[in-house]
Amino acid sequence: MTTSNQEMMDKVCNADGFIAALDQSGGSTPKALTLYGIKEGEYEVGKPSMFDCIHKMRTRIITSPKFNGDRILGAILFEDTMNREIEGVPTAEYLWKEKKIVPFLKVDKGLETEKDDVQLMKLIPNLDTLCDTAVAKGVFGTKMRSVIKLANKEGIKQIVEQQFSYGQQIMKKGLIPILEPEIDIKSPEKAEAEAMLHAELVESLKMLRKDQKLMFKLTLPNQDNLYEDLVNHPNVVRVVALSGGYTRDEADAILARQTGVVASFSRALTEGLRDDLTQNDFDAMLDGSIGEIFEASKLGGK
Repeated sequence: MTTSNQEMMDKVCNADGFIAALDQSGGSTPKALTLYGIKEGEYEVGKPSMFDCIHKMRTRIITSPKFNGDRILGAILFEDTMNREIEGVPTAEYLWKEKKIVPFLKVDKGLETEKDDVQLMKLIPNLDTLCDTAVAKGVFGTKMRSVIKLANKEGIKQIVEQQFSYGQQIMKKGLIPILEPEIDIKSPEKAEAEAMLHAELVESLKMLRKDQKLMFKLTLPNQDNLYEDLVNHPNVVRVVALSGGYTRDEADAILARQTGVVASFSRALTEGLRDDLTQNDFDAMLDGSIGEIFEASKLGGK
């Protein structure tokens, strides 16, 4: 492990803070831009103009003086963002060298259609190449998401098997994978699905060697501290929580009750940010969001 990687590992393991999710993909970008106040007529969906708009938004967030490593552990990037620059510096390098924020990369290619009450990830055929590029650009870890709709034991087993299979492949490249088997917060069987997922994750961790390390990004659970044993597991670097459609206030309140868990919020982080805000108002809004999420993470992280 390089000196830089060891410093990143120390930060992710030990520092207070949360992981900012700035990894909206092509599919979720139009909604993010709409919330930010950019209308679809101002760009072409799926075209370079759309990615230019979202990169401009992310650049404004990342370069804000309020967005720094004092309260933010890491940031998850979309592949297009990793391949671009911030103020003339490659994005991952800028995050670490200028902000002391650990860079992660979203590597999944979206979701398959629903089967067995879950949505597996689409195949990731170029994963090795993508990981090699990420390592070369100074990225510390990866993130990949699949979705659980109902408490279907077979479906959940498939989700966990796929996540761990890709996770093993990523670990071989020297990266720390964040496995994100999200449970839909609107599921009528959310609590039952969480219990099944927890059992599968515990079982799958038994297959890892002592030197293999990963992270989990999980839906805030109905049962407080359901994942506390994962937080304390020797193979688990950190457990982070997704906001999953909860408002920031709702997510912060639940998170604060989860011992050892910190946030990895996307919509809750950018809630209220708009393109037409003055820079002072933008920074003040972002400062408030970061402060609230940081405090909830700090409460949960103890």
